[in-house]
Amino acid sequence: MTYLDYQATTPLAPEAFDAMLPWLHPDAGASHANPHSAHAPGRAAKAAIEVARDSIAALLPPGGKVAFTSGATEALNWAIKGTSGAIVTVATEHAAVIDTATVEAAQGRAVTILPVDRQGRVELETARAVIAPGTKLVVAMLVNNEVGVVQPIAELATLAHRVDALMLVDAVQGYGRVPIPAEVDLVALSAHKIHGPKGVGALWVRDGVDLVPLLHGGGQEAPGRSGTLSPALCAGFGAAARLMREHATADAAHVDRLAQVARGRFGADWTINGSLEHRYPGNLNLRRSGLDVARLMSELRDIAFSAGSACASGSGRASHVLRAIGLSEREARSSIRLGFGRYTREDALMAAIDRIIAAAEAQR
Repeated sequence: MTYLDYQATTPLAPEAFDAMLPWLHPDAGASHANPHSAHAPGRAAKAAIEVARDSIAALLPPGGKVAFTSGATEALNWAIKGTSGAIVTVATEHAAVIDTATVEAAQGRAVTILPVDRQGRVELETARAVIAPGTKLVVAMLVNNEVGVVQPIAELATLAHRVDALMLVDAVQGYGRVPIPAEVDLVALSAHKIHGPKGVGALWVRDGVDLVPLLHGGGQEAPGRSGTLSPALCAGFGAAARLMREHATADAAHVDRLAQVARGRFGADWTINGSLEHRYPGNLNLRRSGLDVARLMSELRDIAFSAGSACASGSGRASHVLRAIGLSEREARSSIRLGFGRYTREDALMAAIDRIIAAAEAQR
């Protein structure tokens, strides 16, 4: 299997697995201890969690707290539902934002959806007009999960703060890869997008920002999140974050190289969706006129790639992101997404692309 779906999830780093194992193995002493207990095993588990928290915070702006969650979906729900007042967000956001905002709108909260241009970027003049007095929360992705487009987060944060609104950033795809502007107030993260385990994420909350709890109970996490934490998942997340920092230069060079050779492999029959200038290079979303994507995926079952967001797979709908950047239904349905990163070998990527191109040409 050639794995080219890094936007859906990333392979677990061996170091992250090793960090988790002592907290899972039944013969590892007090590995089962509750990290919220006051006894010595509990304190040891809590210490492991705090080491992980510090590693995650090292890639975030100063002056805030990292609260562990079950994933980015919970973090985004908490940040949105934990605030009040009018919301401004973007048409290309993840369903965890769009659907949550829709629920809030149904309960009477004002929600405005900003359009994007053909490149997938928010037009700041439009944003300036929409982010008006009365807006209390602006929500935008740092890096889009479908087309890899990088939004002008710092500029949007400035517009938000001009009217005393908070800036929430979905940094799931960009954390550790694209710098997170210091101006933001809330940041949602997910471990499994950075070679960590599934089932754990985080919400970074700037000091002085108060949120209404989403989950009620013991209030184990300082900003108000309840629930017993898993030392294993937190340790894996922390190890993955540490590796993102340590490997940042090498990872970026590797991904840039893969993107360069991949783009050169596809011919004039293929069009890249979204901005080339403002883009995370590890995402390659392309379309070819008349391409039957379902048939392509069926014929290439030993190559893992995507027709869009894994979270929307099986919905039967064309990608809302591709439609938002101006593609027709037909164009959106003839698009594929290739995602690659740290563990992708260049020769494997090139071989997979050659097979994708050959299978697409055979459909003519």
